[in-house]
Amino acid sequence: MKKNIFSKSCEINAPAEDVFKWHARPGAIERLSPPWDPLEIISQTEGMTGGISTGAEVKMKLKAGPIPIKWHARHVDYQEYRLFKDIQLSGPFSKWNHTHRFKSLEQSKCILEDSIEYALPLHPFGTAVMGTFVEKKLKQIFTYRHNTTIADIAAHQSRKQQGPLKILISGASGLLGSSLIPFLRTGGHTVLQLVRRPPKKEKGEIRWDPTNGTIDLDDTETIDAVIHLSGENIGEGHWNPEKKKRIIDSRVQSTRLIAETISKMKNPPKVFLSASAIGFYGNRGDTLLDESDTTGNDYISDVCRMWEESADTAVAAGIRTVFLRIGIVLSPQGGALGKLLLPFQMGIGGKIATGRQYMSWISIDDTIGAIHHALFENNISGPVNLVSPNPATNHEFTKVLAKVLSRPAYFTVPKFAIETVFGEMGRETILSSTRVKPSVLSATGYSYRHPDLEIALRHLLGKT
Repeated sequence: MKKNIFSKSCEINAPAEDVFKWHARPGAIERLSPPWDPLEIISQTEGMTGGISTGAEVKMKLKAGPIPIKWHARHVDYQEYRLFKDIQLSGPFSKWNHTHRFKSLEQSKCILEDSIEYALPLHPFGTAVMGTFVEKKLKQIFTYRHNTTIADIAAHQSRKQQGPLKILISGASGLLGSSLIPFLRTGGHTVLQLVRRPPKKEKGEIRWDPTNGTIDLDDTETIDAVIHLSGENIGEGHWNPEKKKRIIDSRVQSTRLIAETISKMKNPPKVFLSASAIGFYGNRGDTLLDESDTTGNDYISDVCRMWEESADTAVAAGIRTVFLRIGIVLSPQGGALGKLLLPFQMGIGGKIATGRQYMSWISIDDTIGAIHHALFENNISGPVNLVSPNPATNHEFTKVLAKVLSRPAYFTVPKFAIETVFGEMGRETILSSTRVKPSVLSATGYSYRHPDLEIALRHLLGKT
């Protein structure tokens, strides 16, 4: 068995104690999981340390490309604010011993070092076949992990004096919620989740039923903020009358229920962040739009208008209410990028119709970063565009994605094909052009992690 050593370190502008706590809290594993090969936690030792104390174990399911792998790890050392170690009990390696070290440089800086001693199975054959691949894979993963750790901790450090908060969230299992909740928990915030099934009280779950107008929320409960993200997926299925009704009802009924409920609480939350979308502006060609512009004339514009109006009760009650007009969220785990990846990886990607329609995109990390910014920035209320400052046409997006993946993109999907297959949904989402700028985020000093499309895609796809 040949032993190999991999090591990577980075400097973080935060005390070693704070960086250690970030790793120790629930949600750290999810934040450190690369989105191009996401992991699924099967079981994990619960606790305030997020399962990293000595003896704690975690079972995960992950992928190496298309190959699924089960991993069972145990923590064997825990020295508070200095280091923790985990070893593989079962998994793809013959040996895996991972040490996470935290070294103070000065009061507000530290070094994070990941050191791994590992051995590949079936040496020397396994080493000859897989050695270079594994080394490259580790560099790719830990570059992502360190970049994410640095950026997440910087965001939390900037608001350290304003927290921690108790936050109620709907849409926890969606693309945004599943990234936002680990981000908030690693920052020390307490997260309560609204669920439609029988709740698990020990996990901070609260039962609600928007259709019947019920929510099991004690009006004496102290909640600092509410983030409402739930709603019927507009990108799946044809927009027949039943689907269109579900799209509207799922947004209007749920928003109204939350707004009315929190407005009646003895101690209402200070802020209510309610999801909306840039579909509010409709198909506007190459006109550059911001939060001061009026609604469009499309069905989806009407949906967004009614969605936002449903929160009137919270506004009237004096709760700072923010409408998150979310653009095209980029993540390989879902949404537009998730659907485009396979054809582009196969070399059969290309522009849609003329390719001149604008895509006002934002990376998943900047989406949760902007939500975090709006949560604490007291000067923000009303509509806020959650988009990159650099919208791209579909043709530009196609060229950049193909470049990042090192694949050709010669094909064109004709307009009639989109209209035939997707109907009204295709016309108002895939073919629609909405060129939006984030005036409010810019004016209030939000600092983007990935303002450039190529940088964003390389980070999300591990192509740095």
